[in-house]
Formats: sequence, structure tokens, C-alpha cells
Amino acid sequence: MINQFFNEHHLKYAPETASGYKISLTQFFCHYPKQYNQVEANDIREWLAELGKAGLKPSSIRIKLIALKVFYNFCSEEALVNQNPAKNIHSPWQPMNPVYLSKKDLIGLMETASSSFDRAIIETLYATGVRVSELVTIQLADIKWDTWQVLIKGKGKRERVVLFTAACAQRLQEYLASHQVESPYLFADHKGRPVSTAKVRQIVKSTAQKLYLGYKVTPHNLRHTFAAHLRAKGMSLACLQDLLGHEDIKNTRIYTRLVSQASKNKYDKYC
Repeated sequence: MINQFFNEHHLKYAPETASGYKISLTQFFCHYPKQYNQVEANDIREWLAELGKAGLKPSSIRIKLIALKVFYNFCSEEALVNQNPAKNIHSPWQPMNPVYLSKKDLIGLMETASSSFDRAIIETLYATGVRVSELVTIQLADIKWDTWQVLIKGKGKRERVVLFTAACAQRLQEYLASHQVESPYLFADHKGRPVSTAKVRQIVKSTAQKLYLGYKVTPHNLRHTFAAHLRAKGMSLACLQDLLGHEDIKNTRIYTRLVSQASKNKYDKYC
């Protein structure tokens, strides 16, 4: 049934998301060797509680619960179960506010990059707000240099257009001029293959470590930074949703709360 679910939904989820869901579902049904239509809500609650006791991060537990929810939504829609055991289960863990960089830390990160390749990656992540999985699939043919636009193939094969700045365009041109590799991809390794997501994460991590910021920086933090900075400048949630590629605007509203909290912190500091 898991295979049937993914066969019918393989275009809906990004490869990394689908892989995470499949692992979560496999783990659950190995832990509870029941038929999928015999699982009860208490089985799911007990499994999540055991994961928490085992020390699994709340964010990872939420992903496993989401996997069960989307699977059983499918089963319900197909009338394969009488009741959806995951429907009324809510995660007891509130998501943490995403970390984003201040302008000072962001500039420091860019200027600390050890090569034109590293800096171009960091500036593109921030200027476009793309996910790391989207960054590595950008091809040169996807870029419109005259209008500073990039066509992004996002989650679930959904396409969107993102923008980049004149400064980012300059960094990309400098990098491409020095990176003599024949490849259709914007960021390629020495063999012309798209750079791996692991390599991008390592570049951001190692560059940030040189600054001694006191907190971990990932490519996704740069996406949060992009969104938080634009929201602080007054960009509407609808526009931000389009640029980020969020299917649900609820996922975009977090940046309003981030900016509101940042403003309150500044007020408290001076009052």
C-alpha cells in the first residue's frame, strides 16, 4: 500500500520529501506489524512518544507524523480505511522560529567566502531564497540575465520564477568567468555534474564557522533570511509566497511573526 501511495503521488513531492516519508512509513509499520487498515490512533501516539523518549528531535518527529497523515489521507480518500487514525493527532511540539541572519552577519558571511564559487553560492541562496535542492538543479538556460530572473523547478515539479539582484549577477558572472567547466548547470563540479546538496551545505557551514557567529548557519537559514528581510521591508505575504514557492500561505506567515518579534525586541532594548 505504501508503494501504491507513492506511485500515485510521485509528482506531488520533491524527491527528498518523498524519501523521508517513505522511510517514516516503513519504520512505523516495522514497529507495528499490523495491516495498514488495522492501525489505531493510540498506535501512532505511542510510537511518537517512544521516538521522543529515544531522543529524536521534535522536528524529525513532526515529519514522521506528517508522513502518516498524508498516507492515511490517501487511504481515506480511496475508501481503504473506515477511519483515519492519524486525523485527530496533533503534534505536541511547537515549531521553533526559524533562525535568520542580521544584515551585518550576512555581509560578513559573504565576504568570508574563500572563493568566487563559494561566494556565488551564498549570494544566490540569499538573493533568490531558493531551497538547496532547487539551487543545484538550476541550469544556465534557466537564467534570464537581462531581467535578472531564474526559472526554478520546485517541489512537486511546480515551476516558479525567482529574481536576483545586480550584485548577485555580478558575483555569478565573476564565478562563471573563472570556472572553466563545460556544463549545462550553473553550479557544477569539475566533471560538469551538478554540485551536490551536501557540498553546498558544507560550503555554508565552513564559511559561517570562520565568523564565530555562535549559531549554526545552513542554506535554509539563508532562505529564512531572504524572506525575513523582504517581509521587514514591507513585501506582501502573497508576493513572498510566490517567491518562496509555498503551496500554503500559512507557511509564509511565520515571517510576519519573526519581524514583529524583532521589532518588539528592539523596542524593549531602548525602553
